[in-house]
Amino acid sequence: MSHTPTPSQTVGPFFSIGLSALCREDIQSPAEIGDRVRIRGRVLDGDGQPVPDALLEIWHAGLAEPLTQATAAQQGHFPAGFGRIATNERGEFQFTTRKPTLRRDPDGTEHAPHLVVVLLMRGLLRHLMTRIYFADEAANANDPVLNIIPVGRRETLLAKQSSSGENDFLWNVHLQGESETAFFDV
Repeated sequence: MSHTPTPSQTVGPFFSIGLSALCREDIQSPAEIGDRVRIRGRVLDGDGQPVPDALLEIWHAGLAEPLTQATAAQQGHFPAGFGRIATNERGEFQFTTRKPTLRRDPDGTEHAPHLVVVLLMRGLLRHLMTRIYFADEAANANDPVLNIIPVGRRETLLAKQSSSGENDFLWNVHLQGESETAFFDV
């Protein structure tokens, strides 16, 4: 007898039940190199309205060593480079971490500094996946993933320096509409 897989189920708007212990705004990086940065923004729906109960999972890209149970236990059950951030009633989020560094594959391919973002929220039957790149990085011009995004949509993945400081970046998630964030089908 063959079984048909069941679809993913929506998980909100009750992220606080059972998930609040996993939320933290200070994400420890896998290596203590790179400048400390703050990234803040909003999650907005297709009408530009805030999404008050979204959850962003942040992952540092290209961790140097794989996560094991031992390394997770050493870090208080949080893998290095991982954090969950909930939006507030105005759809705002913020977190701090170390700015990722350039990553080089064994074949020499270079990846610009970036963070991987998984977005969960009410009404989504499947999570959304995207990336945060930093607008001030020269390496963006050669990043193989960023370069598959149409030129007009790349801006949606770029965190831009705010006027309040050199290590303060702004990045918004637009779920639909003219400014829709580029999401990856993975």
